[in-house]
Amino acid sequence: MNHPRKRVLVIGLDSAPPELVFDRWSDQLPVFKRLASNGIYGALESTIPSITCPAWATMVTGRDPGRLGIYGFRNRTRYDYGKMSFVDSSWINVDCVWDTLARYGKRSILLGIPPTYPPRPVNGLMVSCFLAGDTSATYTYPKNFKQEVEAASGGYVMDVKDFRTGEKGQVLNSIYRMTANRFRLARTLIQKKDWDFFMMVEMGTDRIQHAFWRFFDKEHPRYCPDTEFSDAILGYYRYLDREIGKILNLIENDTTVMLVSDHGAKRFEGGICVNEWLIRNGYLRLKEYPQRPTPFRELKVDWGRTAAWAESGFYGRVFMNVQGREPLGTIPAHDYQRVRNEIAHGLEEIVGPRGRRLDTSAFRPQDIYPEVRGIAPDLLVYFDDQRCRSIGSVGHNSLWTDQNDNGSDDANHSQHGIFIMHDPAGPHTPGKRDGLNIKDVAPTILAEFEVPSPDGLEGRRIGQNGV
Repeated sequence: MNHPRKRVLVIGLDSAPPELVFDRWSDQLPVFKRLASNGIYGALESTIPSITCPAWATMVTGRDPGRLGIYGFRNRTRYDYGKMSFVDSSWINVDCVWDTLARYGKRSILLGIPPTYPPRPVNGLMVSCFLAGDTSATYTYPKNFKQEVEAASGGYVMDVKDFRTGEKGQVLNSIYRMTANRFRLARTLIQKKDWDFFMMVEMGTDRIQHAFWRFFDKEHPRYCPDTEFSDAILGYYRYLDREIGKILNLIENDTTVMLVSDHGAKRFEGGICVNEWLIRNGYLRLKEYPQRPTPFRELKVDWGRTAAWAESGFYGRVFMNVQGREPLGTIPAHDYQRVRNEIAHGLEEIVGPRGRRLDTSAFRPQDIYPEVRGIAPDLLVYFDDQRCRSIGSVGHNSLWTDQNDNGSDDANHSQHGIFIMHDPAGPHTPGKRDGLNIKDVAPTILAEFEVPSPDGLEGRRIGQNGV
């Protein structure tokens, strides 16, 4: 007797928050709602930090940022004061789920998953991610698959350029074009290619939330009501719902379907000028203070008198200048923990512009990761529960700014994304699950194929006998 071929389809929606998908807009997203109602669903806890890199890498490897040695898009590779290095696929030195599946003869089609650029050989086909920049790069595996991708998609779009620009109509059109072309390509590959495992990631959810959150959120400090963009995000989610529905119409009834996001989103309420705080408290010394807001890399730092500095981002990254570690280290090694605790406590005590103490958490890598590889920040900081960004530029003459120093931004990231799994042929009991973690996704995918998880996976299977 021939057993049906097991297939798993994963659709990733970067930055999709459970508060919108499961609550606020549930009744307007019938495909999401049907999958959740007939399957397992819940908020999916992301990595610390909850950003695209490393979150997607954690999802497909089952290893946290400490074990991956990836703490953001940019990471230190040397204990010096130079530029940090950008993450790409070469940073992933453990198996992804598709590597494990390949050893059992399973073919994969992979579309837009960060950080898969530059593309590496797979048992199947790969269209790598937005880190390629644009389609002039070699962004597919195999290399000659690129021509087929361009034809099938109608002109593949890697990402939305300048999604933080004020040209909102242009941004919206670009997001829809990118998404339409990616889903068109996905439908073609699902129908015409041989696959066991199919995974795609759509970045439009992230881009549209950064660009348009203030147009619908009445609590946003820059709320802008009654414009043509008031329903921009809702309209896009409804569009995604229809696109996902088209894909579901193409697959076999016994295919396991997962909808996942790497983290969530929430309104952006301002920025904490971390280096301004470090200067005021004597940890960062400049040879001269700038006359206007200036990126940190352009500052004249007096490294021989500096104890710590910070980088911009959705979360704060504080680096310490330690004797015997950095070239001009000022903190004695025996004093490292004391100074780090002192800085952490001080950052957690920062108040907002109206005198309210912020809900800030300063994490020590050794406290949140079982293992710390590579060069982690000495502190990872969530300002006001991620409602505020870390601002690295100096020259504001303030600890607070209402703008992002990387361009206009309406949204920040949040700690929980979404997870939905519908397996019509499986034994899973439908319903909401609590305590889901992004590290659980990889072992769950492998379990659907009845493939044993390799050593080192940190998560648990989501399902009947798991979470």
